[in-house]
Amino acid sequence: MELLSTDHTGQFEPLQPVERFPRTGPITRVEQEAARAGLTGPADPGRAGAPPEPALPGQGSVRARDGAPARDGGPEGEPGRPAAGEPDAPRPRVADRIADVVAPRPARRLDMPFQGRIVDVAIDEVDLGEAGVVRREYTNHPGSVIVVALDDDDNVLLLRQYRHPVGAFLWELPAGLLDIDGEDPHIAAARELAEEADVHAARWDVLLDLLPSPGGSNEAARVYLARDLTPVPEHERHLREAEEADMVAVPVPLEDAAALALAGRLHNGQTVSGILAAAIGRASSWKTLRPITAPWEYRRN
Repeated sequence: MELLSTDHTGQFEPLQPVERFPRTGPITRVEQEAARAGLTGPADPGRAGAPPEPALPGQGSVRARDGAPARDGGPEGEPGRPAAGEPDAPRPRVADRIADVVAPRPARRLDMPFQGRIVDVAIDEVDLGEAGVVRREYTNHPGSVIVVALDDDDNVLLLRQYRHPVGAFLWELPAGLLDIDGEDPHIAAARELAEEADVHAARWDVLLDLLPSPGGSNEAARVYLARDLTPVPEHERHLREAEEADMVAVPVPLEDAAALALAGRLHNGQTVSGILAAAIGRASSWKTLRPITAPWEYRRN
């Protein structure tokens, strides 16, 4: 491990762009205008170069707040109005137009003052366009996987582990780093579940994708739902060391775990997110789940 002085100038010429995510290019003006149209109303058709309002299912239809069809004062067949006998189409929702977008700004690496076993500290210069050029410090992180292991009685497995940075014993979901190059994330998740909790799972789904601290780290985390659980045979169990040596595992009813999170008795961010996502997913008959092959554009390793 090499620790450079804080006044290290970082002479790494020629400076190359920093590739943290797949480069998709900046958001275009047309995309910006379309996004504004979706959030604040249609673009002004009289403005030169204004894009047409994106067509969405049911655009132009009118519904009362309670979901019942509103009275239609226009003639049948008028654009945006259903013909006689046809059901009124659903009204577009603002949420349909909201999604995070990978679009890195031009950047160059100035320095890497610290390189550790797990994370590095990077200093980049970032061109924000009209907002100017700024310097940003953040940690390079390999990424992580988290497991909501749910048994047949809808108990979620929580582990009690000491965390030195916060000086506390925390109840957490099984989790681990993506620190093996090329390892599939769900394989890493299955390995961590077996090593930390002595449990195998036959059924895996993607529950949630997270950026735990995007203002100061490029860590990407994927939360899995693991079901159809069986114990790892005694002779195959992992020998746990360090903070994991005295780790305690307890099955907790999912609704109780959600209540603990909302009561402020659980503090690990990925754990709270995973528990609440599982509670919402179960309430919707798991319609929110995605397959383990679902795209993960923020993954770095």
